[in-house]
Amino acid sequence: MRSHTAYLTFNTSERCAIVNINPQVEAELAKSGIKEGLCLVNAMHITSSVFINDNEPGLHRDFLKWVENLAPYAPEAYQHNLTGEDNGDAHLKRTIMGREVVVAVTDGALDFGPWERIFYGEFDGRRDKRVLVKIIGE
Repeated sequence: MRSHTAYLTFNTSERCAIVNINPQVEAELAKSGIKEGLCLVNAMHITSSVFINDNEPGLHRDFLKWVENLAPYAPEAYQHNLTGEDNGDAHLKRTIMGREVVVAVTDGALDFGPWERIFYGEFDGRRDKRVLVKIIGE
C-alpha cells in the first residue's frame, strides 16, 4: 500500500465562504499515482469545514444563510467569546457542516455520485488555514 499526503492552504477574503476544492484534490490524486484506494480530505482548523455536495452557487448561498440562521455571528451571544475570541458561531457552523470527507478512488479517479464535489467551508476567514489530503491505496 502507498500513501500520498498534501496540505492545501486557503485564505478567503470573506468571513464566511464556500470554495470548490475538487480540482486541487484531483490534482493531488493524479500526483499520487494511486489507482484504487481512499482519499481523506479534512479541515485542520476548528472554524472551517470540508463537505460534499452540488457545485451550484444558489445552494452555496443557501448553506451560508442556513448556518448563519442556526448560529448567527453575535460576539456577545457565545460563552466561548469570553476568552477574547469572536468566533463562537464559527465553531458551531463547522460542527454542522462537518470536518472531513472520505471518497473512494476507483481507476485513478474520485468515485462520486452525480453532481458530487468536495468543498471547503470557511466560517472565520481572512487568514491562512490548512486542509489535509491523504490518499492511500495501490
